[in-house]
Amino acid sequence: MRKDWFVLHTMTGKENKVQQSIVNRVRLERMEDYIGRCVIPVEKVVEKKDGRKRSYTRKFFPGYVLCELALYDDAKGVDESGKKAIYERTWQFLRETPGLIGFVGGERPMPLKQSEVDAIFNDRPAGAPAPERPNITFTVDETVKITDGAFMGLTGQVSMVDPDKGKLKVEVNIFSRKVQVDVEYFQVEKVPVEETLEPLK
Repeated sequence: MRKDWFVLHTMTGKENKVQQSIVNRVRLERMEDYIGRCVIPVEKVVEKKDGRKRSYTRKFFPGYVLCELALYDDAKGVDESGKKAIYERTWQFLRETPGLIGFVGGERPMPLKQSEVDAIFNDRPAGAPAPERPNITFTVDETVKITDGAFMGLTGQVSMVDPDKGKLKVEVNIFSRKVQVDVEYFQVEKVPVEETLEPLK
């Protein structure tokens, strides 16, 4: 059976419970032909606090779970109401899942496009470890202070930002020359605006 990715809406804070319930019951009820992978898209976030690097996992879409389902019965085409026929076993299985509200898109939801699936999983296989993302954003021309590494203590302006890799290029003065240095997000901190202003004379 062909399976497509659908978005399931859960009760607040019940994403893990819904996912585990589906995963555990698939084997018990022999639903492998109807239910595929069931995942909660997450990302690892990195932040620096009190001089220490800390990482934690954050859900991309709180309140939602993604699941591969054989939902529509293409052999039957449409039902008596003129809507696309669905597999009753899939429908009943999901209705009996504690904490699950329903489909995003109503009773006859559209499956996700492959491009949407790729975007959600950042072009990585479903279930693969999520890449770490810093929990902070920087912009070009912003003033930052380097707090770690070979250039610690120097202050400069951001000249390039690579949010996917969590890296920056910072222009600093070394021996009266402007030099571009590469640093990680966690190696710098923002300089408050008031500290960057020239004092009045």
